[in-house]
Amino acid sequence: MHRDRALRAVDEANLVLDHAGQVNVFLVAGMLTSGGFVRPGGRLDLDAVRTAVARRVADLPALRQVPSRVGRWHEWRDQDPDIALHVRALPAIDSLHDLERHCGNLMAEPLPRTRPLWELLVAPRRGGGGAMILRIHHAIADGMAAADLIRRLLEDVSAPAGPAATPPTVWLPPEPVASPPGIRLRRLLIGIRRIATTLAAHGLPESVLLGERSDRHGVIFVDADLGVIAERAHRASATVNDVVLAVAAAGYRAALSASGGSVPSRLPVSVPVALPRKTGTRNEVGVMLVRLPLTAPSPDDALTLIAAQTRVQKVQARRQGTLEMMRGPVGARIMDRIAMSQHLVGGFVTNVPGPDHRIGLAGAALSQIWPVAVLAANVRLGVAAVSYAGQLCCGIHFDAEYIDGEAVAAAVRGEFDTFT
Repeated sequence: MHRDRALRAVDEANLVLDHAGQVNVFLVAGMLTSGGFVRPGGRLDLDAVRTAVARRVADLPALRQVPSRVGRWHEWRDQDPDIALHVRALPAIDSLHDLERHCGNLMAEPLPRTRPLWELLVAPRRGGGGAMILRIHHAIADGMAAADLIRRLLEDVSAPAGPAATPPTVWLPPEPVASPPGIRLRRLLIGIRRIATTLAAHGLPESVLLGERSDRHGVIFVDADLGVIAERAHRASATVNDVVLAVAAAGYRAALSASGGSVPSRLPVSVPVALPRKTGTRNEVGVMLVRLPLTAPSPDDALTLIAAQTRVQKVQARRQGTLEMMRGPVGARIMDRIAMSQHLVGGFVTNVPGPDHRIGLAGAALSQIWPVAVLAANVRLGVAAVSYAGQLCCGIHFDAEYIDGEAVAAAVRGEFDTFT
């Protein structure tokens, strides 16, 4: 095996986490205006969009590779995608609900490993316009790298209106010098403690948020004004990400209340933290554990409590690096098994900075986009957010067999209204 072609250990780990009942794919959905390949009345010119995508994929090696098993591990092998297979049409949709339903179904459908690990689905909208769904496997990229791939796969359709409300400061340069021995020892001790906590934690009581998951995936999209959110966060010495966490707290509280269960004062959730980028790396994600205050007296109090945690936790997560058990396939296999009965975290919340101006696909502008994050292990509810052209766009992903998604979405909307 050529070393430069071998999957990095963390990429192998992400292949391990993709299996029956757990599709390890980053999904972004969007509504398209008429124009370009979206003809008047919502008719789609598939040849036009396939030609445009093929041209851009030619400059994106990550989208022209397949993982091929060699011995116990895999290596990336070049394979030109069959654009007719990767870019396909869905039936016409009538509403946002139809798009949400398609996204939920796709979060239970794995990407074939016999071809490059991505696909783009487009659909006409009755009455005009269209919609798209792009799926990219996490073995190719983490959330930040996937956002970059999306920017490069799609096209700018308007000039930036000004500085982004959430500049992508998480794209940090690599540390220039080696860490002193004392810091390395501290990282080792923290790593050992995190592994022990992952293996043994049983702090969360039984609730609707954790348990065996069904194959009924639900997705609901919610938006808010990014500029207002950013200003509110700034006044509270917080970040947009802190506001996302505060809003997510309202959603988790609603899920518990709707089930008739008790609401704890704090709910630990897993939150990814982008790490310093190294040349050629596509998966560089740390993790912080944030205890969401579910019974805070007010949204402002919740935001203050969350910001106090994240200011410390982000620094530690970046120092610590990739979660220890996700640094290779062996650790990932162990974590995958024990995670099915874990009681360390009750949910996943993620936020990725996106473009501050409109992007589009083959001449059709994306009026709105939303992310959908993975549900893994025994977790039944997750919230993902991305900033886009002045909006903060959230995707709520839940197990529809157990979670009242409408109650969660109503609470999230209500909390956004409070902050805006």
